[in-house]
Amino acid sequence: MTAVSPKATGIHHVSITVNDYERSRAFYTQLFELLGGQVVMDVVGAPHKHEGCRMMLLAAGNFMLGVWEAAPEHRGRAFDRYSVGLHHFAIALESRAAIDEVHRRLVAAGVEILDAPAEYPYAPGYYAVFFSDPDGIKLELVHM
Repeated sequence: MTAVSPKATGIHHVSITVNDYERSRAFYTQLFELLGGQVVMDVVGAPHKHEGCRMMLLAAGNFMLGVWEAAPEHRGRAFDRYSVGLHHFAIALESRAAIDEVHRRLVAAGVEILDAPAEYPYAPGYYAVFFSDPDGIKLELVHM
């Protein structure tokens, strides 16, 4: 029997929960279209555990994002990236020019930009833009 040495190949998907599903659906559909992606699933009910609640799955490149409607009793809660849970997530893009172009389109769409495209000190050549989704979830596009 050969020993297997498991090695991660990347993050397959991240799932988030949102307050206003229709507003977030529009935001993430537009964002993923900008990134060359698309909606691959958009359903009411299962796999959501709350009857009548919705979820969608979007894909771009090797990354997928699940967007889940908050359960009725949790809607209206504010997102706080400094509380326990998700701080932000980053999607890698192929070039600085791609980040600049998506940034231009986000600004034109009225998206809240947290930090403009620039080289950041996290690693050599780390070029990124940071922005918020409709619930205030911090998103990042990065090229290294």
